[in-house]
Amino acid sequence: MARPVTLFSGQWADLGFEELCKKIKSFGYDGVEIACWGDHLDPKKGAGDSGYIENRKRILADHGLSCWAISGHLPGQCVGDLWDPRLDGFAPNRYAGQPEKIREWAIQEMKYIAQTAKNMGVNVVTGFMGSPIWKYWYSFPQTSEGMIDTAFKEIAALWTPIFDEYDKNGVKFALEVHPTEIAFDYYTAERLLKEFNYRPTLGFNFDPSHLIWQGVNPVLFIRDFKERIYHVHMKDAAVVLDGRAGILGSHLTFGDTRRGWNFRSLGHGDVDFENILRELNVIRYQGPLSVEWEDSGMDREFGAQEACEYVRKIDFAPSAVAFDDALKKD
Repeated sequence: MARPVTLFSGQWADLGFEELCKKIKSFGYDGVEIACWGDHLDPKKGAGDSGYIENRKRILADHGLSCWAISGHLPGQCVGDLWDPRLDGFAPNRYAGQPEKIREWAIQEMKYIAQTAKNMGVNVVTGFMGSPIWKYWYSFPQTSEGMIDTAFKEIAALWTPIFDEYDKNGVKFALEVHPTEIAFDYYTAERLLKEFNYRPTLGFNFDPSHLIWQGVNPVLFIRDFKERIYHVHMKDAAVVLDGRAGILGSHLTFGDTRRGWNFRSLGHGDVDFENILRELNVIRYQGPLSVEWEDSGMDREFGAQEACEYVRKIDFAPSAVAFDDALKKD
């Protein structure tokens, strides 16, 4: 059975929810991974206003769409990050320049999101957790082991009460392993799970585009964290090291063709989706394949429709029989 194909609404938050749903249906998708910002889903209303939830569900139903996950990426980032002015853009304007207020708002927002997920009838929230030590990734000035240990413990202290709320609501949190997060590659993901004592609440939103340019094999990530793959993003990236460009991006904006790597629309980059899908079949993942569409060099509506067609073309179910069974004698 083919897995449902959804579109993550985060990069489309400039459009109203109903307008976007109409487009998503016309592109050929089965559903939406709904972002909790813009007009798409208000966590506070979703947590306490049944009429608001019914409105969101009605819009989905009117367009023949379903929802398997909602996203808390932006407030989640504000929970664990060290403040800088960029975070002001993720929080309400009234908290600009106030790190403690932003974090307080973000923690409550993530709790509302767990309640909203339950009310929407979904059991996975995708998102970020932030990191108090991302700026220490290159150990100069020298980063001590004690600083790293302290940061992981800080994340555990911040997120444990949030995860308690997720447990109350029967919802899992799927961290997108991603640069700027406390877990940004294989070993930091492994360490994060250990820090939370392998709490079942915490798993991963698998996204290969953030792994390949770091040199991490996405197939091995699925294989080794198979019990923690709670959601899957379909997103591509191309690594183009030409002798001038560096892998760190050179402070060039996304889409600049001089960069050493860029996000690409599905099928236009270097991600090996066939082997990823084979590994997802091995672990019996039957959740949605959610397209996170990002490509600064392509029209997004053309790209979103093409990406949906691409996922449907390459997705396949695991075999129900051994191919050599027919060779056996009676």
